Amino acid sequence: MKLTSFGAAGEVTGSQHLLEIGARRILLDCGLFQGHRAEARTKNERFHCQPRQLDAVILSHAHIDHCGNLPGLSKAGFKGPIFCTEATADVAELMLDDSARIQAEDSRYLSGRLRPGHPPTDPLYDQEDVKKVVKHFDPCRYHEWYEVAEDIRIRFSDAGHILGSAITEIEAMDGATSKRIVFTGDLGRRGLPLLRDPELVDGCDLLITESTYADKVHPTVGDTKAELERIIDDAYRTGGRVIIPAFSLGRTQNIVYFLNELANERRLPAIPVFVDSPLSKRITGAYRRHLEDMDAEVQKLLLSDHDPFSFPGLTYVQTTDESIALNGRDGPAVVVASSGMCESGRVVHHLKHGLGNSNNTVVLMGFQAANTLGRRIAERQRFVRIFDRDVAVRCKVETLGGLSAHADAEDFRWWFKAMHSTSHIGQAVIVHGEPTSAAAQVKLLDDYCDDRPVIASFGTVHHL
Repeated sequence: MKLTSFGAAGEVTGSQHLLEIGARRILLDCGLFQGHRAEARTKNERFHCQPRQLDAVILSHAHIDHCGNLPGLSKAGFKGPIFCTEATADVAELMLDDSARIQAEDSRYLSGRLRPGHPPTDPLYDQEDVKKVVKHFDPCRYHEWYEVAEDIRIRFSDAGHILGSAITEIEAMDGATSKRIVFTGDLGRRGLPLLRDPELVDGCDLLITESTYADKVHPTVGDTKAELERIIDDAYRTGGRVIIPAFSLGRTQNIVYFLNELANERRLPAIPVFVDSPLSKRITGAYRRHLEDMDAEVQKLLLSDHDPFSFPGLTYVQTTDESIALNGRDGPAVVVASSGMCESGRVVHHLKHGLGNSNNTVVLMGFQAANTLGRRIAERQRFVRIFDRDVAVRCKVETLGGLSAHADAEDFRWWFKAMHSTSHIGQAVIVHGEPTSAAAQVKLLDDYCDDRPVIASFGTVHHL
């Protein structure tokens, strides 16, 4: 049995891990790499997993850095099933269709605007490619076993990260030996609104775990809510704009939920709030369709017709013209727009117009991968590059970690300890983390693993 990482190895983007069990070849996730345009283009166009020879894909959840290159995989020759939860199948279709649309829009916008020698901007795939690949989705219920291939079966448990996210348990015969593998996907946090806490699973021979925030402890949710209130109050007084780059899936719903609570508690000033993402509205609809996957409090609210995703003063922006018009508005406002790492979508245009105003505030709500626009803003660089132009950063920049959907060090320790207590953790391979967080994960896991945990690097083969 072998594991090879071709993405999210030493970094937090482009998740893609090849698991080989005998003659069977299974890919865990197939995400888009995000970063420098030229580097991202090269990585996203090239597949090292031999797509035509894959037997199946197991998709942990529908974030673009985990599902975003499935249409490319299909174009490269993959014809097998894609196993995922029912909610992930629903949401991933929306995410991939939006990804294709954004690529087309960005290509049209950038055509003729970029300097000679700039990397090509043609879309990696289009909406027809998306329609083809979603036909390969094989939706699965939580807690039920499904056969992936002869002598290989899987079961999904709730990862508590985003709607539909899953921890994957794999049981397989490797020759005459039975093996048990657990892939965390992105492990969620305890105590966040909307979703259930991550579920505990039994020990395993091989653990493949993310490590995004293994070196940190997040602020409490209550602290983040108070910080949002402070930032919005300040913008209301100064006439500034609050720009919140947020993933359409998960983060936007959490932000709206908290703003709804502040409004209900009469702690939100009379400031217009715009969710500038048609995708966010469609995904919020998916939350309502998958009520059974949400926590008890939200189920109670929705069943009693108290919508946690709506309040007076909130507008879901639909058309491009409406989005453009936001940048011509006078007065204070809150604009929540995707993408969360500021690499594409409508938020890039809002940042282009808003970064230079010292009354404005950009609120970064979670991890910003290396070489993304979000990371450069988080680092408070004096100038950032947007659409091949230098834009001055004069606005205030706030980073709030309390709404991160990723487990922190305390969550990981709780989860590993519980897993170890059921039997054992044989080997552990650490993925989806930058060097410092991956190293911290080695220390966290060392108390619970039979063998020394290892950090995945691109293309390195790990034998079980």
